[in-house]
Amino acid sequence: MSNLSRRGALRLTAGIALSLTLSLAGCGRSDDAAATGTAKPIDASPATGTINVWAAQGDADVLDKVIEPFKAANPDVTVKFTLIPNAEYYTKLQSAIAAGKGPDVAQFFPESQAQFLDPSILQPVPDGLVDPGGFFKSLWDAGVAKNVAYTVPWYAYTYALVYRSDLAEKAGAKAPATWDGMVPFLKALQGAGAGHGLGADIGWDIFNGQDVAMYAWQAGGSLLSSDGKWTLDTPAMADALKYNASFFTSGVADPSGPTFLDSQPYFVDGKTAAMITGPWVIGQLDTAAKKPGWTASHVATAPLPAGPSGGTSFSAGGSWGVLATSGNAAASWKLVRHLSQPGTQVAQYKAYSSLPAVMSAWEDPAIKGQPLLGAFLTQLTNTRTFPQVSTWQQVATRLGKEMEAVAKGKGTAEQAAASVQAYAESLGTGTR
Repeated sequence: MSNLSRRGALRLTAGIALSLTLSLAGCGRSDDAAATGTAKPIDASPATGTINVWAAQGDADVLDKVIEPFKAANPDVTVKFTLIPNAEYYTKLQSAIAAGKGPDVAQFFPESQAQFLDPSILQPVPDGLVDPGGFFKSLWDAGVAKNVAYTVPWYAYTYALVYRSDLAEKAGAKAPATWDGMVPFLKALQGAGAGHGLGADIGWDIFNGQDVAMYAWQAGGSLLSSDGKWTLDTPAMADALKYNASFFTSGVADPSGPTFLDSQPYFVDGKTAAMITGPWVIGQLDTAAKKPGWTASHVATAPLPAGPSGGTSFSAGGSWGVLATSGNAAASWKLVRHLSQPGTQVAQYKAYSSLPAVMSAWEDPAIKGQPLLGAFLTQLTNTRTFPQVSTWQQVATRLGKEMEAVAKGKGTAEQAAASVQAYAESLGTGTR
């Protein structure tokens, strides 16, 4: 599984025009389902016709193989996949939708799909198509706008603590349960031989901004109020910025490295001994070490250390939606239903290591038997979704830049929180 592909997908949204919904007005359906936010149930008859599917390269690369049971059960359907590089995906999808030439089914990213959640762009999820309660709650909620669901979760990921178990054992240190224990734990790993305790990505961009937003939740803060107002200039945000800065000011993280692409080699070589990262690294560390079995004997995982209000992380992954202009909606929803089934999501895991978004799939022995994934499952039950507004990506990018200033001692946490608040208010929340 590729973190780079996910980061590429997220980076797209910062530059997408905020007028997407307005520019697409009139492209959608005019039937009652679009107007009321409900949709006619999809029956169990075989799917027919052609389904055009667009997806970003990465997890979708194996889909043609994964859906072989669907094609066998629906011999009169043709599924055509168009896989687009992450760096171009949302831009090309946006252009195609605006021109009325979009696919039937499109992949989205729960952490950055807010601008598409509108009946002029996507059809509401049909009644009874799936069980909303079967998915991790924050992933399902990410596809809901004004009490209408527009997307169905496909795969999931979140962040947890990944660390060198061999160094922790040497130091006699256990993974920290709270913020207060984090720096001492990382210092212990350094004492056991690591160059730095924590390998922190120093891109100082949207992704770091999302990290500090996660810490703000852990400190008891919110990012957006229930009435749609930005709530960033708060003591909780200041505490989050200080917590992040503590890694650098204490010397357990180096503000000059590693870069994102260096994070795994540094970890394997002992230049760093811990990462706050996603589950994709688990399947990549043996390759980075060039030693099969290295991960099993050198790595452990743990849920994120809890702040004053808990250890909440964010939810992310992939989802599916059927476009309002689809000419074969019934067959399209049948495909989405198939992709949401536990067995299909287990097959996707086996083919690409994509972790299931439907909770029951985690009971499959292929997943349940992987000890390093347990922390991610625990963490996925304690997640929130980022603000489902079209300007969040810009706000997160600004937050990343402000946290850099605090981490490098060029400004206070309180100043950074006030600056981000002012910037967010100048943008508003956009439309969706």
